[in-house]
Amino acid sequence: MSLRLGDAAPDFEQDSSAGRIKFYDYLGDSWGILFSHPADYTPVCTTELGVVARLMPEWTKRNVKPVGLSVDTGENHTGWAKDIEETQGQKVDFPIIADHDHKVSKLYDMIHPNASDTATVRSVFIIDPAKKIRLILTYPMATGRNFDEILRVIDSLQLTDSDKVATPANWKDGQDVIIVTSVSDDEARKRYPDGFKTLKPYLRMVKQPKLPSAG
Repeated sequence: MSLRLGDAAPDFEQDSSAGRIKFYDYLGDSWGILFSHPADYTPVCTTELGVVARLMPEWTKRNVKPVGLSVDTGENHTGWAKDIEETQGQKVDFPIIADHDHKVSKLYDMIHPNASDTATVRSVFIIDPAKKIRLILTYPMATGRNFDEILRVIDSLQLTDSDKVATPANWKDGQDVIIVTSVSDDEARKRYPDGFKTLKPYLRMVKQPKLPSAG
């Protein structure tokens, strides 16, 4: 059965570039991003891992732990990490799962036979501290992911978990947000004393509350 939003993320124990890893134990009370790569020593993946490593201060600020996955061995991961540091100027300081037996790939349905019988597609799972899946994305092998978008989604998830708002299309941190329809106008006036703008009874815009990661 395929995974859906709100499902518990499957726990696993597997080899990684950082040694044997127990997924739930590794995440602890943090958010997690589990993202797969078709194989080691591939060009698009090399650039992606460099970007994720470069964004480590942003992940840390949001209490997020990134975890990569490839179907190669841990020994391959070690050599590949050196190439990434050389070509991308970033040391990879997060674990890359060595899913050589496809155990995790099968748990998360990362192998799509019409794309490849053995290599994983570019899957992304955002997992919250309760170990629930909050986002699922699947990219084709030839298309590198936009990790700025993944950061944006995490900001939205953390904001909407902490306040009764939703984020509009193309929203970015600092822009106005939407008051959810379950909040009455009277409650909205109490929650947002600086006021809000009613475009339609179901569409009320308000200045964005502070993101939890902003402290």
